[in-house]
Amino acid sequence: MANSSFFLQDSNSRRLLIAFIITTLFMVAEVIGGLLSSSLALLADAGHMVTDAMALLLALVAVHFAQRKPNMRHTFGYLRLTTVAAFVNAGALFLIVLLIVWEAMHRFVEPHDVLGVPMLIVAIAGFFANLFSFWILHRGTEEKNINVRAATLHILGDLLGSVGAIVAAIVILMTGWTPIDPILSILVSVLVLRSAWRLLKESFHELLEGAPHDVDIDKLRQALCTNIDEVRDVHHVHLWQAGEQRLMTLHVQVAPPNDHDDLLQRIQQYLLTHYNIAHATIQTEYQHCKKADCDIGQLVSTTCKVHHH
Repeated sequence: MANSSFFLQDSNSRRLLIAFIITTLFMVAEVIGGLLSSSLALLADAGHMVTDAMALLLALVAVHFAQRKPNMRHTFGYLRLTTVAAFVNAGALFLIVLLIVWEAMHRFVEPHDVLGVPMLIVAIAGFFANLFSFWILHRGTEEKNINVRAATLHILGDLLGSVGAIVAAIVILMTGWTPIDPILSILVSVLVLRSAWRLLKESFHELLEGAPHDVDIDKLRQALCTNIDEVRDVHHVHLWQAGEQRLMTLHVQVAPPNDHDDLLQRIQQYLLTHYNIAHATIQTEYQHCKKADCDIGQLVSTTCKVHHH
């Protein structure tokens, strides 16, 4: 069972919790301000914040459960819950954008009067609240966590929404031209949608157990052959990611005789140092490859071949 003080001890959770509280409190203020001023930009931003509060809560719960220890049924633990949360949150952004665009189209057909002053006041306050939440989530190394990145993207959408609402309020106060309100709402939605699509693809890639994008399997194989003298062939390579942890299995043909334990330690250390792979299951083999170009007597640079399934 996870520690009950987890939310105060874990850096990611603490920042998610702070952002959740700020988002929830200001969400109420934006709903009230949007209704009083009849501003779609504010209501759209408030709609973002409703789902953002849910997204932050989902991310928070995912981080909490991901810390649970592995068991006999879940031998890798619950690390992938953070990726699932990121995928759900990215998908939710698509639904939000559709709803905002739909409402904006209605505003073009049936324009509403917008009160510029209340809209501007709430939008400015929202900008600073969202800016603080964005800073809390984005600073440090937490941007590497796909779950926190998904939550940060929701906050970024709110931040851009606040900017759009400020601009719309100023234009309305100066010119009285209310169509700027739905126009900027659509523009902000499109900007958020682009980032959401990238995050959706990345989280889906992780759920399919795809290899991290920054690792070239062929280059990794060649690097092992080049930098560890005993290695003659690397095959059956599988690399995937669960949460922030990279996992790998591979077969390594080595030249006998060798110090087995020392060799394994050097391979594991190389993978950790150069590829941030902390969990590697390595099967060593002495048997010669059947193919001539895999013969153990050939040069490493020409004999190290990888055989993918």
